[in-house]
Amino acid sequence: MHVLVATVVHHPEDARILHRQIRALLDAGHSVTYVAPFRECGVTPWDSVRSIDVPRAAGRERMASLRAARQVLAEHAPGADLLLFHDPELMLALPENRPLTVWDVHEDTPSALLTKPWVPGPLRRPLGGVVRMFERRAERHMRLLLAEEGYRNRFRLDHPVVPNTTDVPEQPAREPGDDRVVYLGHVSVARGAHELVELGRFLQPYGIRLEVIGGADPSVRPLLREASQDGALHWYGYVPNDRALRMCAGALAGVSLLHDEPNYRHSMPTKIVEYMAHGLPVVTTAGPVATSLVNGRPEGPAGSVVPFGDAFAASQAILRLRREPRLRAEYARTGHRIAQTSFHWPVQARSFVKRLESWVDEATGPVVHVPRPRRRARRAPAGPALASE
Repeated sequence: MHVLVATVVHHPEDARILHRQIRALLDAGHSVTYVAPFRECGVTPWDSVRSIDVPRAAGRERMASLRAARQVLAEHAPGADLLLFHDPELMLALPENRPLTVWDVHEDTPSALLTKPWVPGPLRRPLGGVVRMFERRAERHMRLLLAEEGYRNRFRLDHPVVPNTTDVPEQPAREPGDDRVVYLGHVSVARGAHELVELGRFLQPYGIRLEVIGGADPSVRPLLREASQDGALHWYGYVPNDRALRMCAGALAGVSLLHDEPNYRHSMPTKIVEYMAHGLPVVTTAGPVATSLVNGRPEGPAGSVVPFGDAFAASQAILRLRREPRLRAEYARTGHRIAQTSFHWPVQARSFVKRLESWVDEATGPVVHVPRPRRRARRAPAGPALASE
């Protein structure tokens, strides 16, 4: 099976797209052509995939990217067995002559628009209505995969869920330490940018370093740079997921300070699962899914839940973990056990690949591999017998 994967919005090394889905397809023996903004993000593509560069869609600058994507998809889609795209914007760039098409729904887009700084405030809710119309149209013309169970109620039909889980090591690389805290993921106002800076300042006098690993919205980059210069935190910028997870190992805690936004209420914060998978106690704000994951499991608690917008409460939870090494070790063990039994990606990887294979089979009929007949040995021409050696 040859799969054409496309994104113009996400970073080419996006964990879900590259490290989970594309890797799963390659491991299953399928070939992949990957359309993504490699050059603009400074990314060297994997040798194992055919890569095609397109401009990145960011902020209000999207039309050039969509025109380029439309041209690329029109050229390459007819030769693929399946087109898997990851951005709702790409519905405007899909060619007519294309194979079975699958939209991987990463987020609650209408709700997400409410927090996008590049969308003018008066247009956010009307645009949400337009997006919902496109979503309903999409499920009549293509297949959908959902990243969250909570996305089901946005659609009229039933669509399979491929959750954002992660690779869970057999054992964490290191026990949690006592001198640094990590935040992993993109940074924005709604994801707690201001609270992260406050948290760093609260922890600074105690010799605890806050490390922020991830790209950031343009509106909060000056804030993070200033905090880095002041020593309140260290901002690494974007780091590929596999390397970022290695950087998290051995931290005192992993933090998630999401705001109480509609887009986050029914979403499982992947960063929390990644912290747990790598043996980090969790400090998170009180979203329903995050609270259930950290404090509502039968295995026991894996961290602390703090009020929204309260960086001081987050700092107190972290200082308690520093004072109580047995508590942080217990949280770390419990979190790793939860991640290992319920959120190990290879289990989802097999389901993901089989789902795509079955859809292609339904659309085109199963591909039957007929072994080539063995060639018959040619008879030697008649003539004098050869003496054996």
